[in-house]
Amino acid sequence: MQSRGGNGDKQEQARVTGLEEGWPSRLQRRIYAVWIPPYSENVAHFETNAWKSSSLYLQFTTTREGFETFLTRVGSSPDALKDGEVTIDEDEAAEVDWKFGEGHRWTGTVHERDEPQPTLSITANLDDPERPKVYVVSTTTP
Repeated sequence: MQSRGGNGDKQEQARVTGLEEGWPSRLQRRIYAVWIPPYSENVAHFETNAWKSSSLYLQFTTTREGFETFLTRVGSSPDALKDGEVTIDEDEAAEVDWKFGEGHRWTGTVHERDEPQPTLSITANLDDPERPKVYVVSTTTP
């Protein structure tokens, strides 16, 4: 519960530092119901906490198989992906300075679950289909 109980100072400090390199803590991964494939690279995360909702922003690069396993482990599937779909909105992307511009091969899905389980917005850059760059925003309401 401590992870959910943020305050303005923590949120402001996180904005200043942006994405933090490395894996989120086990507690964060459990709260936000995310799993990161072993041997993933360029792992970074950022957490926001507010009264109405809290979010974990997560990015990593993995293998095609790792991405498929990730989707399955979080309760979705590769079949849920929609080509050309960016499921992370501009306001969320701006929070961590993600750019989802034209000229890239995007795919995405939104995995909604019954509360209190978080909703996962998943977008991946498949410019190199063997090394997808995965972006996730997991949002939960306390």
